[in-house]
Amino acid sequence: MMPEDVLQEAQAELLDWQGQDASILEVSHRGKEFTAVIEECEANLRELLDIPVNYRVLFMQGGGLGQFAFAPMNLLGDKKQIDFIETGSWSKKAIAEASKYAKTNVIYSTKEEGYLSIPRQRDLTNIDPESAYLYFCANETINGVEFCYDIENSPIPVVADMSSNILSRRIDVSKYGMIFAGAQKNIGPAGLTIVIIREDLLGKASPYTPDVFNYTIQNEKGSMLNTPPTFAIYLMNLVLRKVKERGGVAAMEKVNNRKAELLYKTIDESHLYRNPVHVDARSKMNVPFILADAKYDALFLEKAKENNLIYLAGHRSVGGMRASLYNAMPLEGVIALTNFMKKFELDVL
Repeated sequence: MMPEDVLQEAQAELLDWQGQDASILEVSHRGKEFTAVIEECEANLRELLDIPVNYRVLFMQGGGLGQFAFAPMNLLGDKKQIDFIETGSWSKKAIAEASKYAKTNVIYSTKEEGYLSIPRQRDLTNIDPESAYLYFCANETINGVEFCYDIENSPIPVVADMSSNILSRRIDVSKYGMIFAGAQKNIGPAGLTIVIIREDLLGKASPYTPDVFNYTIQNEKGSMLNTPPTFAIYLMNLVLRKVKERGGVAAMEKVNNRKAELLYKTIDESHLYRNPVHVDARSKMNVPFILADAKYDALFLEKAKENNLIYLAGHRSVGGMRASLYNAMPLEGVIALTNFMKKFELDVL
């Protein structure tokens, strides 16, 4: 999801970027003009997330799904096993992909309960120190569960998929060996993937790792081994500028908390809507909810669309409804949704 003012800024300079008489889409990725963009983008991300100096930032492609393969290719080294926390559809996919390259050791799973909770910190006592790393998905978009804490005291590097909640709340990057995030939820358009990796984890890539997906080589080449997604990086930089202008990640977190509290309060006080996720695991980015009777689903979506409220259908694998509250969604949008939900309930019950 993209902030409207970012799209307007990009539109205004699409045909003539910085007086170049050319679009950002047309300039050379190796020219000094674009080099300045990617350098500013990295600097802004480092500032917003307070990324330590011993971490490298890579601009890659392939999405979060690609990283399910690239992470084991790059981080296994001489290890044979990877530890996983399974809390939803995306971590399940990550396990399946990693099993092509290593033994997968699921140390905690909520599959049997339907992916409705996350482990507490004290539940993570069986991390295998001989594994290459511990993977978890920080926010499961389909099931609507989110880790609200940074995993502490792991004997092995922690690798987090933050594709859907990066920049939505403050994190301590130093607690992680690697963070990756597809850009399309909170930091830019589809087609760009960010990798933040501690430098001591570089240099472990398997020999079959393609150069273009090799973290070490991409780091050495400044993410310029191949042509990077220049327009996506340019848009990401515009987004990061706006986040800084609005008070940084702490300000984003404050607004996101207000949005989530408002929507969950509306659901919890309702006789029509229900959120099945355990309260302490509820996502602030993706809020699934079920109507008391599925016969109302089609009418709900129809009336919502009439009120300019769209993309509310839940994922096909779980059904129901789902509201996504990414950074670019203003508080006013959530107020409009909750007002509609209350009126719809009065009309049908």
